[in-house]
Amino acid sequence: MGRVFRYTSIMLTRDDFNAFCTSLKQTTHVVQWGNADVWKVGGKVFAIAGWNDGADAYVFKASDIAYEVLQDQPGIRPAPYMASRGMKWLQVYGEPGLSDKELKSHISLSYDMVVAKLTKKKRSELNL
Repeated sequence: MGRVFRYTSIMLTRDDFNAFCTSLKQTTHVVQWGNADVWKVGGKVFAIAGWNDGADAYVFKASDIAYEVLQDQPGIRPAPYMASRGMKWLQVYGEPGLSDKELKSHISLSYDMVVAKLTKKKRSELNL
C-alpha cells in the first residue's frame, strides 16, 4: 500500500498574519499597494499580505537556499514584481503552500534578515 501525503492548505487568515507580525519587536504596519498589509522593521519591508484572485497571499524575503528550494513548490512562487527585480522574495498563494508553522517561521527569518541589514545605529535605536 502506497504512502499518503497530506498537505496543509493555507489556513492562516490575514488577521492571524497581522497578529503574528505585530508580535515581532519594533514592527510597523501600513496599508498600501491596493489594500495590502505591509509590515516593516526599521522602515524596511519584511512581509506583505495581499490578494491573489480573491484569496489571501503572503510574501516574505527568503534566504538563498529557501528561495531555490521553495520557488517551484505548488502554491508558492517568486513574488510578483519583487522577484522580477532580482530580489529573493516568495509568495505563498495557494495549496498546498506552507503550513501555518512553516509560514510563520519564514516570516520570522525574513524579519531577522531585514534586521541584520539595518545599520548598527538603527538597530541600537530600535533596541534590536
